[in-house]
Amino acid sequence: MGWHREPLVGFDLETTGTEPLEARIVTAAVVEVDGRDGEPLRQRTWLADPGILIPAQASAIHGISSERAAADGRPAREVADEIAETLAECWRRGVPVVAYNAAFDLTLLTAELRRHGLPSLSDRLGGEGLGPVIDPYTIDRAVDRYRKGKRTLEAVCLEYGVVHGGAHDAGADALAAVRVAYAIAGRHGSVAALTPVELHERQIGWYAEWAAGFQQFLRRKGTADAVIDGRWPLREPAPVAR
Repeated sequence: MGWHREPLVGFDLETTGTEPLEARIVTAAVVEVDGRDGEPLRQRTWLADPGILIPAQASAIHGISSERAAADGRPAREVADEIAETLAECWRRGVPVVAYNAAFDLTLLTAELRRHGLPSLSDRLGGEGLGPVIDPYTIDRAVDRYRKGKRTLEAVCLEYGVVHGGAHDAGADALAAVRVAYAIAGRHGSVAALTPVELHERQIGWYAEWAAGFQQFLRRKGTADAVIDGRWPLREPAPVAR
């Protein structure tokens, strides 16, 4: 039985912005999903006080204001630590973690850990690399390269017939990402046939190939200094903010 019939853990963050090395966690969810029917087995959610003002445009997306985060959110350091430990425990148990556009969420979490002087994901895994990670965004872009249209989670849910419970809610996004991963494997046997570790390694190459191609495209279009980071699932963490 392949990975697409086994439990997976979905992970999603809602944040203060779109730059993963600078943005802060606002809400987060980790959802374990049954591979037999795609239903959630258990879920953890977090609301953090990011310690900075949440821009209005970010609040408009995920619905959390600075006032609510300050009143009801827990300290960002505690939240980042608990999220990291929850993910590390999944990997210790051998359960792959699904994150849609993993390079964003895992890089942002890594930057938060470093910002607060906390052990990294790798530290929590005995110095080993994190994973396996399954990123439906990266996989879909590789296996259906020439499909037109957007590649947002909502758009890809429509493509694969996955019902999304509510865009930009961390729990709903995490669950939808897992269900999309199952659906991609169901449509593409070559993906289903890989082990999670093999799939993780393939995604490193797929992401790097996409980044190089997109960088070339931008430079041809006139942005001569365009640079697209091709590292997956982590980019270089931000310097410690003081």
